[in-house]
Amino acid sequence: MKNELRYRSYAAHLRERYGKKVYKIPLNLPAGCPNRDGSLGSGGCDFCAPEGAGFELLPERLSVDEQLKTNMDYIGSRYGVDTFIAYFQNYSNTYLSIVSFEQAIRAAVHPNVVEMAISTRPDCVDERHLTLLKEIQQETGIRITFELGLQTANYRTLYQINRGHGLASFIDAVLRVHRYEFEVCAHVILNLPGDDNLDAVETARILSALKVEQVKVHALYLMKNTKMGEAYEQGAFQMISLEDYQERAILFLEHVAPEMVVQRLIGRAPEKNSIFVNWGTSWWKIRDEIHQKMERENRRQGTKYQRFEGFSENVTKSEKI
Repeated sequence: MKNELRYRSYAAHLRERYGKKVYKIPLNLPAGCPNRDGSLGSGGCDFCAPEGAGFELLPERLSVDEQLKTNMDYIGSRYGVDTFIAYFQNYSNTYLSIVSFEQAIRAAVHPNVVEMAISTRPDCVDERHLTLLKEIQQETGIRITFELGLQTANYRTLYQINRGHGLASFIDAVLRVHRYEFEVCAHVILNLPGDDNLDAVETARILSALKVEQVKVHALYLMKNTKMGEAYEQGAFQMISLEDYQERAILFLEHVAPEMVVQRLIGRAPEKNSIFVNWGTSWWKIRDEIHQKMERENRRQGTKYQRFEGFSENVTKSEKI
């Protein structure tokens, strides 16, 4: 099916790969995070709420089998799909013990599961996980993607938001994951306090230089009982406007490699206990307005992408961001 959008969408990518619609099944493990339990720090990233990214997940007390079956039955009947990606979504899933991690991964092996996506921190991926997953992939033929949280290439911002790792950790993780021939989906937040359009462009360029296969773009949302939420309520920083976010998202797209798959341009977020979520606008409306702006201004993914192949007379200081 022809992709009519001005970027390479995830839905189109999956249709090209499998010839039909494929749906992600979220799975919730009791994984935890080293930036919460004292190993690296406490409290987590300044923007992260206690429930992490799992506000729509089934409870972790349910087994992987139960979660998988429940979601496959519901989503399969509602959307008419029979092919799925098992998405280990919340917290840092490779922070489990290697025994528990293997049990969870093997429990998600199913005839209708063609891929597994494993969300984790760049500093929580080691050779044991990579070796184990390679063995499972060779046994089953299931594709593996690591969803790595970068958020921004600005290492000073990473420090300021108590991320607990820097840019180098992300680069190292991508290189190691790629050595095992797994794909990488990078998570980025384009409107973190202190970042600007240049940071978005540099993030796009770094992901492209690393040949990251996929990207998931988020807008920052703020929850109660988080350090960043409290700072926002106290007036320590202001959120950029929705129009500025949309422009920044398009700039980001223009600078990523044209072959990079874009999973999303704006994220869904919980409204309960929220302070700021998507400018009080529905995520799909923001996405559609980005599509319309790209169409209206004749802008596309990859038009300002720069291949790093040494000096070229075609790349000069006068190049416009």
